[in-house]
Amino acid sequence: QVQLVESGGGLVQTGGSLKLSCVASGTIHLINTLAWYRRAPGKDRELVASMTTRGTITYADAVKGRFAISRNNARDTIYLQMNNLKPEDTAVYYCNADATPLTFYWGQGTQVTVSS
Repeated sequence: QVQLVESGGGLVQTGGSLKLSCVASGTIHLINTLAWYRRAPGKDRELVASMTTRGTITYADAVKGRFAISRNNARDTIYLQMNNLKPEDTAVYYCNADATPLTFYWGQGTQVTVSS
């Protein structure tokens, strides 16, 4: 079992920045990929950014150049630095772990609201 706890959401004005954190605990040695997803009101959940244990990073086109995913040395915490935020970035952001064997875990989510 993997537990994920997000933090760092909040209210920010357009053009502002926020940094989200996700702490993983439990059987973290089974994690293959840690990722950030988001769900905006009335929309499906979408991938924002992901990082594999080998360090391969993927970003959604909508956030390239503005968001950056990173992790700590212990590989049990991932971050999402969000810069130049836009109102369309308003969503609940979820941390996700893809673990062996073919198991997905989700955090409780953290709200990010960008005011225009």
